Amino acid sequence: MTDLLSSPRLLGDGTIAHRPDWAWLPPDAAPTEGDLARAARQAEQLLAEHGVTYGADRADGDQQWRLDPLPVVVDEPEWARLDAALVQRAEVLDAVLHDLYGARRLLDDRVLPPAAVLSHPGFLRAVDGLRLPGGRELVLTATDLVRDGHGEWCVVADRTQAPSGAGYAMEDRRVTAQVLAPVYRQASIARLGPFFHALRKALHEVAPPTAGAEPRAVLLSPGPRSETAFDQAYLASMLGLPLVEGSDLVVRAGRVHLQGIDGLEPVDVVLRRVDAEWCDPLDLRAGSRLGVPGLVHAARNGTVSIVNPLGASVLENPALLGYLPRLARAVLDQDLTLASARTWWCGEERALRHVLARLDRLVLKPTVHGPRTTTVLGWTLSAAERDELAARISAEPWHWVGQEPVGPTVEPAAAGVGTDRPDAAGVGPADLGPRAAVMRTYAVAHAGSYTVMAGGLARVADDHVVSSSSAGAHAKDVWVLASQPAATAVALREDVAAGAGRATGYGISPRAAENLYWIGRYAERAEDGVRVLRAVADRWDDYHRTPGTAGGQALGVLLQTLTPAALPDDGHRAVATDPTGGDQRVPALRDLLLDQRTPGSVARAVKRLGSASARVRDQLSTDMFGPLARIERTLRDERARVRVRQQTGQGLDVGPVPAASVTAGLRPTLDRVLESLLAISGVAAEGLTRDVGWHLLDAGRRIERAQRLVAMLAATLVVRRPADVEDLLLESVLLATESGITYRRRHQSAAGVASVLDLLVHDRTNPRSLAFALDRLLADLEAVPAPRSAAQRDHLLHGVAGLVAELDTVAVGNEVAEDGRRVRLADALESMLWRLREASDEIERVHFVRPAPSRALDDLWGSTYGEPSDGGLL
Repeated sequence: MTDLLSSPRLLGDGTIAHRPDWAWLPPDAAPTEGDLARAARQAEQLLAEHGVTYGADRADGDQQWRLDPLPVVVDEPEWARLDAALVQRAEVLDAVLHDLYGARRLLDDRVLPPAAVLSHPGFLRAVDGLRLPGGRELVLTATDLVRDGHGEWCVVADRTQAPSGAGYAMEDRRVTAQVLAPVYRQASIARLGPFFHALRKALHEVAPPTAGAEPRAVLLSPGPRSETAFDQAYLASMLGLPLVEGSDLVVRAGRVHLQGIDGLEPVDVVLRRVDAEWCDPLDLRAGSRLGVPGLVHAARNGTVSIVNPLGASVLENPALLGYLPRLARAVLDQDLTLASARTWWCGEERALRHVLARLDRLVLKPTVHGPRTTTVLGWTLSAAERDELAARISAEPWHWVGQEPVGPTVEPAAAGVGTDRPDAAGVGPADLGPRAAVMRTYAVAHAGSYTVMAGGLARVADDHVVSSSSAGAHAKDVWVLASQPAATAVALREDVAAGAGRATGYGISPRAAENLYWIGRYAERAEDGVRVLRAVADRWDDYHRTPGTAGGQALGVLLQTLTPAALPDDGHRAVATDPTGGDQRVPALRDLLLDQRTPGSVARAVKRLGSASARVRDQLSTDMFGPLARIERTLRDERARVRVRQQTGQGLDVGPVPAASVTAGLRPTLDRVLESLLAISGVAAEGLTRDVGWHLLDAGRRIERAQRLVAMLAATLVVRRPADVEDLLLESVLLATESGITYRRRHQSAAGVASVLDLLVHDRTNPRSLAFALDRLLADLEAVPAPRSAAQRDHLLHGVAGLVAELDTVAVGNEVAEDGRRVRLADALESMLWRLREASDEIERVHFVRPAPSRALDDLWGSTYGEPSDGGLL
């Protein structure tokens, strides 16, 4: 792999960073270096706000998708030729796939060596003879291209298993169009939308006869830990498909169903992003937890169509690249238009000798990538390493191919990816030359042929090769200059309008329902934590120097009851502060904001909020992820600031902490986090449809708010304290519950326990009250189907509502026992809190308990495939 040039002609020696030719723009309209630098900064910020990630969870948390806003530009005549060539290539691959799982004449006639196919684990005998309706076997394909030494497009790989990246391509277009808006508006650029519309139509075209007039499709994902989880969720949202995992589906009576929270719903088409081997633990890989037991059986029954079909990954075998020209002549009676990189399959003796003789000049690829095999650049190996590789290839020649490197340079020694200048150890140094790059194009079977995405996804690395592990690789949008892009857009709108009025939808699975519920809980937990910290921090700033005063005593109560995790002894002893500089026992309030390991911290709630949101991205508005990204960035920046202070020895959290430093920089950070949490709340309230998922999200928020409110009241108001101390405590409680302004408007006198309880417990007009939360919670749960008995859940919640109605705030506020406790208030709040916690458990039991997925016994012998694919782009 090597440099991808943006214009049809070569520019210089290929070391320029992929500069397009802006000659097609009006004079003086080309972006300047300053414009591009500004665009790069804006793109990084937008991608973070959109929650665009690539890669599984890493310890450093760096998963952000990287985009170079400078596009790859291809003119219309060149793209027209490439489009036709990609359609032809897809038709060839489709015909080959049809033959390999059918008559197998290509193997019988030795057009294709049988060993190259039958030895490949992508050839699945369990699905032999299965056919998709609609006449096409290969529904979706991706082709990876580079430019060769003459500036012509050349194929280095075909992706047919479960092609990834189409969602990233659309997101890249969305961001690039925004950050390069002046250029984008002046350009006539082909749109990407028609491709996704064709894909949605294609899923309907391959639906089985049992589907009826309105087929139901789902996108099967390996889960949020997949490297391309964002791409899968984005694609599901664009296509309007439920994003499901294997545990969400079940086969009953030979048909696939989605396990909705209110029962089973039939599934007709599965667009899979799970590797075929892992799709069914009964017929394929035993022990897989990613797939659906019985999926192959349902496909045999003709009740479900799988896209791409199981077994399509046999076409990804790089050994086929060397045979495609003659395969094209055999299946289409045509010469292959789009050339592939010259490839030799080592399973043939002559090819093996050729590859072994040129190990130092070839790219060596295994026919199947696994945990112990990867692409090797021959010129980077020492003499000893080349000998070892030669021995491995000779031992299993059918597992290897040799491929000629392709690139813009015509000098064989450089080959566009590096220069072989052996030192004394025989190792080629890091003379990289042009950076590695590849462009992925997409085609989908539609209307008897294939529709090619008018663009694609380019990735550029800082190293020799772009791969799924290229952490530093940058993506590029691909612009195809078009003369009349508007006509396609109009046609698309008309076609969409023709289908208006049809309402074929799914409920949600228990997995999705549970995550939406916990999104509400974690969002409320984070917000409540911020408000409590603001109230405590304000009291600390005011009173930590005067521990003996009423303010100092109120501060001690707040620290012990509301933030015990921040105290050195977890709040078991009173806090003592010494203004003279003695041994001060000061709280680590900052940990409750920043440290994910601290119980009850805002950072922990935000982390879990982000994880739950990522699992149901297809259910949420894209506007939810901007505020979430801003919270994470705010916390990350504050953690970095604290580390700098620690490293420079400025006294922050190093050794004895000065009392004045406890809240240094804390309030601005809290305000920024709260602002973003309120934005998330606003999007949830005004940007989401009032469906079952929304009611569950809101129910999570309401029960979390109710529990935390009751716990706060129990911690602060049960014990009677001196009047001036109690006044400050009540004021702090009102501030922490965002009810201070409301209280002051209604009461001119100082706060009293009875009046505060009346506002926070009884007042149904106060959205922060317990009564309001219970009303909303009961209404939300009434709108959610309950597949199991909900009698106990409702009994508990109505019990809390009854206790609220019976609570005489004046009596419980004034009645104090000899030990100084408001016993009746304590009993009422304890009963409420117990019932709320039990009701929370009942909600999870009723709505979210999923049946354990059935699966075969674990495969004790292992598999040549190794681990499931992470969905990487390359």
